Amino acid sequence: MPLVLNKIWVAFILVGFVAAVAQLLQGDLEIFTRVLNGLFETAKTGFDISLGLVGVMSLWLGVMKIGERGGLIELFSRVVAPFFRRVFPDIPAGHPASGSIVMNVSANMLGLDNAATPLGLKAMQELQEINPHKDTASNPMIMFLVLNTAGITLIPTSVIAIRQSIALKQGLVGFNAADIFLPTLLGTFVSFCAGLVAVALWQRINLFCKPVLAFFAGFAALMGGLYFWLAGMPAEQMAQMIGLLGSGLIVSLIVLFVAVAAWRGIDVYESFVEGAKEGFGVAVQIIPYLIAMLVAISVFRTTGGMDWLIGGIRSVVLALGLNDDFVPALPVGLMKTLSGSGARGLMVDVMTTYGVDSFPGKLAAIIQGSTETTFYVLAVYFGSVGITKTRYALAGGLIADAVGLVGAILIGYAFYH
Repeated sequence: MPLVLNKIWVAFILVGFVAAVAQLLQGDLEIFTRVLNGLFETAKTGFDISLGLVGVMSLWLGVMKIGERGGLIELFSRVVAPFFRRVFPDIPAGHPASGSIVMNVSANMLGLDNAATPLGLKAMQELQEINPHKDTASNPMIMFLVLNTAGITLIPTSVIAIRQSIALKQGLVGFNAADIFLPTLLGTFVSFCAGLVAVALWQRINLFCKPVLAFFAGFAALMGGLYFWLAGMPAEQMAQMIGLLGSGLIVSLIVLFVAVAAWRGIDVYESFVEGAKEGFGVAVQIIPYLIAMLVAISVFRTTGGMDWLIGGIRSVVLALGLNDDFVPALPVGLMKTLSGSGARGLMVDVMTTYGVDSFPGKLAAIIQGSTETTFYVLAVYFGSVGITKTRYALAGGLIADAVGLVGAILIGYAFYH
């Protein structure tokens, strides 16, 4: 939703300027100096963070290229295929759309956003081929998009990379940026389940079948085992164990990809380099969007606008008798529905303001990693095939977003508060 993001960006600048003029009229002669210094400092911060992101994204996409050529990503797709066949009963057996959907969702689960988008657009084109009403979203299209916007992310690659970059800038030695792995996985699973159940009820899809029940049972067993393992641990030890689990799984996955690819005779080094080049391009593309949003937020924050917004939300939360420690991270979730780059900028702002290892900083990372840009995804995917009547797709996506946001906040409290 570029138009919506444009309005938000302009509003941050204009509201901040009006607030600055009001403070100037009240005798604050340093306000515009602070705003200008904030702009320069924020632009530098955004560039520094992006530089750190280049290395990590190059590393991860290089590893993913090894996994792709080694056949493990395709194997993963085949494992989850039975589940998706039951969730999309209107797609004819053997139709290529099924394969594209599985590959798209698999890429999203592994954090491969650059690979997931072209696969998703291909899936939409193939779903349009079997759509009897070319201007109206079909049932499989709606299910696909809602699951896409609420999809499970096994490894929040970019969030971990940004956390590591900010931690280095803040001088945190030995910081484990992967300690949000388990909370983010739980948050994104909650969002996924909400979207799946909502659309299944609309489409009267029976979820009580073996592949679907096996999927939920497997995840529930995994979470139950982790709960009994972590239950009773002091908060600090629990955080260490979660970090160990996240970093251990990621390192093990890298070693597995390399070992299998080498065993199959793949040129592992060249595969890594090719994927790393893609990672470099992805990270560089983020720089202007991140800096653009950060400078607008800087004006809004320096002039007191962000404090006013958070203060207003906090007043409502306190009036309801709730704990308000989550409020600084809440704008990330509200923005994520509209714009991924906008939410990324707000997440960075929370981490730099409160600290990457603070509760708001961790919660902002969980929210960023477990919610999705519903408006943007619907606009791009439906627009690519000329769909103008989206039926209940937006409602399903917003339900998944809302439940996912609440779930992420509660999970953040359970793990870190």
